Amino acid sequence: MNLVELAQRLKKLRKDRGLTLEQVASQAGLTRGWLSKVENFRVTPSVTALASICDTLGVSMSELFSGLEAKPPIVVVLRGQGHIIMRDEDISQLVYESLARDRPARRMDPFLLSVPPSDHRPALSHAGEEFMHVLSGRVDLEYADSVHPLGPGDSAYFDGREAHRLVCRSAEAAKVLIVYQGVEAGDQTDATSDA
Repeated sequence: MNLVELAQRLKKLRKDRGLTLEQVASQAGLTRGWLSKVENFRVTPSVTALASICDTLGVSMSELFSGLEAKPPIVVVLRGQGHIIMRDEDISQLVYESLARDRPARRMDPFLLSVPPSDHRPALSHAGEEFMHVLSGRVDLEYADSVHPLGPGDSAYFDGREAHRLVCRSAEAAKVLIVYQGVEAGDQTDATSDA
């Protein structure tokens, strides 16, 4: 199952129904913070939590998962035609351009990330591993208690469970290729956790 696609479906269903995070979380017996992490593909919900969310949204589990196993043999995304995803909108101005959305059942999630100089979101974590390669501009990768200055051609590969963030050090937005490795079946976060 692709965590990004699942998260985007849940967020769209909630917004289509005109519901807030607070409303869905309260009705499903979850916390707003945890549900926000699900919608921003930071945690993988348990089946029990998904069932509660589906009940609240008035959709069956089979409808929610429909098509998530599609594997076309090749997906081509031309320049500028990736799907734009806003993540952590309340605290961040980062723009994610999905480069493989038309293959929902994938093991990697590649994005072209635009990091504006004005973005000052806090360091956050997520399940899985992450690879990044700076295409243009200069960024500082703040990872755990260390800072790694990166410029065009520089890369980093790390465990996403450690808090991290990118800070743009250029006058213009930096462009970074990011690839998230999918979450393994045993690496799920319980719905009662808000960490």
